[in-house]
Amino acid sequence: MSELVKRIAFAVPAAALFIFLAWLGDWYFKGLMIGIGYFIIHEMIKILDAARSPVDILFPYTIGLWVMLSQEIPFSFEIGMGIFLLFAALQTFNTSEFSTSQLTSTFFAGLYAPIGILSLIMIFDLGNNETGFLLTMTVVFMVWGSDIFAFFGGKTFGKHKLAPSISPNKTWEGFFSGYIGSFVAAYLFLLVVPYESPLTMLQLIPLAILVGTFGPIGDLLESKLKRKAGVKDSSSLLPGHGGFFDRFDALILAAPVAWVFLRVLDALGIIYF
Repeated sequence: MSELVKRIAFAVPAAALFIFLAWLGDWYFKGLMIGIGYFIIHEMIKILDAARSPVDILFPYTIGLWVMLSQEIPFSFEIGMGIFLLFAALQTFNTSEFSTSQLTSTFFAGLYAPIGILSLIMIFDLGNNETGFLLTMTVVFMVWGSDIFAFFGGKTFGKHKLAPSISPNKTWEGFFSGYIGSFVAAYLFLLVVPYESPLTMLQLIPLAILVGTFGPIGDLLESKLKRKAGVKDSSSLLPGHGGFFDRFDALILAAPVAWVFLRVLDALGIIYF
């Protein structure tokens, strides 16, 4: 079985399960995303350790859980301050060789993926269940479409390297193909789903550009970390896809920029939730 066939054989049922849980809504979807966030944190810790930027083993999970649940738990700010104070106190007396780098690496591992996960959960919570599902899956389909079109666009037309020192196979032609894929995937999704989206086709264009820009940046950032660590994949948990970080690297940055875009439209009175 070729690598591409293996990827497709796993991706199709996995995507169907993801969409089904999003359609069920509430904690079916939120629980799934928090679980994914924890897997990504675990993989990031291993990558950063291999890159000689070791992480405090406890606090990334604690910080990450606080971030991802911050919209749900009472006294969220106070709990966050407690975590911060405890971390600062313990790290002050850390005398290990990498104690200084642990200060930054731990916060990065604990905040990076969870902020992306939280952003997608907040998009999911916009409006009623139907609206939240539509907006969430619009962003997800944009990421998927951008990834697919960038891959095949780069293979077909790619000549100019995008970031050769980070990811030698990525090209500018693939990058710009991702913009088309981002819009097309969202358009087809909204065409098939029997619900009315709060976003117009015209509003999809800037959102597709934002997602098509920051998704690949998330991909490149993960590639930069893996190159520093000397690893090909973040793990081998997902057949043909590596790890959860490999699969959700683009969504981690695409979700926050989509959240900001939607909130700006809401603040300007262009759309209402």
